[in-house]
Amino acid sequence: MTYVVTEACIKCKYMDCVEVCPVDCFYEGETMLVIHPDECIDCGVCEPECPPEAIIPDTEGEADRWAELNRDYAEKWPNITRKGEPPADAEDYRGMPGKFEKFFSDKPGKG
Repeated sequence: MTYVVTEACIKCKYMDCVEVCPVDCFYEGETMLVIHPDECIDCGVCEPECPPEAIIPDTEGEADRWAELNRDYAEKWPNITRKGEPPADAEDYRGMPGKFEKFFSDKPGKG
């Protein structure tokens, strides 16, 4: 089992999860983070640290949709090992439905 980052991260990117990850398996895109499934050790420490609850185990129903996206972009985006600053308007997007269709970007983050 591994954990995956879901749509709830888009435009929020709080990065509290990055700070606690013991294996540095987070990768940063322009609008969200992803977890590399081959690097995740299933420790679960990231899940409760995520303010918008964007991290779920890959065994949850909606995780299938996100597992492939996490794997794909973890291979393309830069690894992130330290907590950065969330976007200034992150709270405006927290809990907003349909963020993937509206705001997802395949561009890499700053890393």
